[in-house]
Amino acid sequence: MKMLPYARRIAASLYLCLLPCVYAQTVPLPDAPQPVAADNRNPNLWHNLQRDWVQERVNLGACKEGLKGISGCGETLLTGTPFHIAVGSLAPQNGIAAGLAFGDVYHPTYCASLLDFTDPPAAGTRNACHWSLNMSAQGSASGNGSWRAGGYVTAARISSHRPVATAGGPQRGLCGVPRLFTRPSPTVGLYSEGDSLNRVYFYGLGPGTLPAGQTVFGLTENVTGIDAVIPISSGWLGDCGVTLQGAVNGRYVATRGGYGQTSPSIETLYTPANAPGIASADGFVQTEEGMHLIPPFPAAFPLKIDYLTKFQQFVAASDSRYTLRRYTADLNHRLTLYSKDVGKPPRPPLPGMGPMRTIPPIAPTRDVTGSITARLLIEGSVANAGHVVPFYFDPTIGGSDLNGQSLLASYPDYRFRAPNLLLIHGAFEHSLGRVPVGVLLAVDEGKVGLQRNDISFTHLRHSYSAGITLHAGGLPVVNLLFAWGGKEGHHTIVGIDPNLLGVSTRPSLF
Repeated sequence: MKMLPYARRIAASLYLCLLPCVYAQTVPLPDAPQPVAADNRNPNLWHNLQRDWVQERVNLGACKEGLKGISGCGETLLTGTPFHIAVGSLAPQNGIAAGLAFGDVYHPTYCASLLDFTDPPAAGTRNACHWSLNMSAQGSASGNGSWRAGGYVTAARISSHRPVATAGGPQRGLCGVPRLFTRPSPTVGLYSEGDSLNRVYFYGLGPGTLPAGQTVFGLTENVTGIDAVIPISSGWLGDCGVTLQGAVNGRYVATRGGYGQTSPSIETLYTPANAPGIASADGFVQTEEGMHLIPPFPAAFPLKIDYLTKFQQFVAASDSRYTLRRYTADLNHRLTLYSKDVGKPPRPPLPGMGPMRTIPPIAPTRDVTGSITARLLIEGSVANAGHVVPFYFDPTIGGSDLNGQSLLASYPDYRFRAPNLLLIHGAFEHSLGRVPVGVLLAVDEGKVGLQRNDISFTHLRHSYSAGITLHAGGLPVVNLLFAWGGKEGHHTIVGIDPNLLGVSTRPSLF
């Protein structure tokens, strides 16, 4: 509970920064400060919401068209602006959650100079705003009493870069890619999310645990914080697709026993000696720094690369023994074998109201795609002498983890837990005709370790899986997988992409 005042200060600071931006009038965007004057031709935030609500009611007309309108109806119900149904998977073993979500995108014209790092405007004028706000909130619950609720605001800076003609053609930097006029946008995000899970499995720590050690515990966690993404758009790395990332979070975590389940509660088999942090509550200040690399290859180039490296620091508020550091390297590769656009134009908007919008924004088409993906994930934790890593912050492999990632899918959910992890993943996806349904074949190999030197490419556990994926706007939304190949039987996984819960990204639970 000691972290809550800290979280409030973070929220209040960003709120005061964004307040002038949110309640500004929306008028044509000039480069110089403009006189303060009302302009009813352009909506403020409230009128922007009203406009979107009117458009959404029009889009819901597709629900009256029977089978012909089922696609448009479903898209509006699940991703419409400003309100839509929140439905998706919570953490494994906690069911499919349903509820209500809100989302909207708003571009104010004027905002405070501190947002743009510019000089204060002259008296009687306001600075032109180069920020766009993506706002969302959602609350949903599942049948076993687990729930998730959160609010999220992302401010993205709209590029003011203008084309500049240069002799000799486009300039090239270190990566040899022509520097385009369109550049990635810096973003700042503010979020607060609470999760309560009534069924999480714990088998003990390390790679040698047994199925007989299965117990159940409950987890409640709140993550409140601010993050930022800053693209490197100049210098030698300006054409390499490199972004710097950072975050400051306040985390409050509480664990409890799991009662009324088929497996015993966690405290019947484990103690703080072999499950650090059991049946306790603590607050943490968690900071994060990272670098993200997505090379801007030409659109026709089939290979896409996505590399992320980051470092995290967890500082416990009340028990310093739980202070730790973590590093992550997540290397993703995707080779597109073919891609066809088999979609149709979106439903036309009302006259003068602009294009139909969805939250999160998705493509108005259904692409049929075949691809091969390969991923290498390494996570390691460092605790000083006399310190331990709380078991609820340890990554897991087996089934799916707390964030819904499928890792060694043939094993039970959360099967192996330890401070250090290695995973190798490969997958092949092939679409079925002209419908947004595909067949997925995947193989995983991985292990966990209590010590960092336990992580190597030897003695890896393996798992195979096959199933069906249903795509919407190019994103895998529904997955039905059957996994086998491990030494503990098989596992069936049904998942709904959490993007449908109301926001495209959310903080990790560990």
